[in-house]
Amino acid sequence: MDKIIPISEAASRVHSGVTLALGGMTLHRRPMAFVRALLGGNPNARDLTLLCFTAGIESDLLVGAGRIKCIRSCYFGLESFGLAPMFTEAANQGNIQIMEETEASISFGIRAKLADVGFMPGRAWIGTDLPKLRPDVKMVTDPYTDEELVAFPSLACDVAVIHALEADRDGNAVIGGNSGVDLELAILADTTLITTERIVPRLARADIASPAVTSVSLAPNGAWPTSCHPHYPLDGEEIMRYIEACKGKKFDSFLTELDGSIKPYA
Repeated sequence: MDKIIPISEAASRVHSGVTLALGGMTLHRRPMAFVRALLGGNPNARDLTLLCFTAGIESDLLVGAGRIKCIRSCYFGLESFGLAPMFTEAANQGNIQIMEETEASISFGIRAKLADVGFMPGRAWIGTDLPKLRPDVKMVTDPYTDEELVAFPSLACDVAVIHALEADRDGNAVIGGNSGVDLELAILADTTLITTERIVPRLARADIASPAVTSVSLAPNGAWPTSCHPHYPLDGEEIMRYIEACKGKKFDSFLTELDGSIKPYA
């Protein structure tokens, strides 16, 4: 089955109110081309719940553009470049809902969904105030040991977008090292959209297998300005340009430039 579609068509598959997961880690292999396509060509994708193991510049763009209603991530920032400016502003002004997450709560939530159960028990969060911030997270008693455990609820995902190093027309994809939770997201999501640096006739091996993939879209340099090893490094100057634009209240101008940049991928 040929799963190749234009990235503009892939972006159109994100509907208002869904949970959208973005793959990659911090400032590595983020689906930037997809975010540009979404912002430039899908005005109806709003009130989204954004699910990221870690959220970076790609997520900050969506927050700044007013597309995100709720954030679920254990980290939101730009690593050594500092805070994510639009997220920080929205959070300080109370304009966005933040569901407190940690590595453990996201991991246990994913495991529960993949196991097709309502929750996954664990010892994380015990002795902390985190359960007070998440009334949906309950305590359970281990029926075998009577130990009190935290029951992390199953974590659902409507659409996951993952940027790959290469993919074939059947939907198999290679993402390389530093995979984060991308392999799990591909299986977790109802719809998994792959963007890729290049398309090859057939892959000899794959990190993400075809049955988990809905579509593949060609997006050369599709993670820029984040890194995509071994194809290209992080573009620190572009990250700084973004930060300065936000500090100068010129986010909208920066966004307008990004809207135009989706044309090579459409």
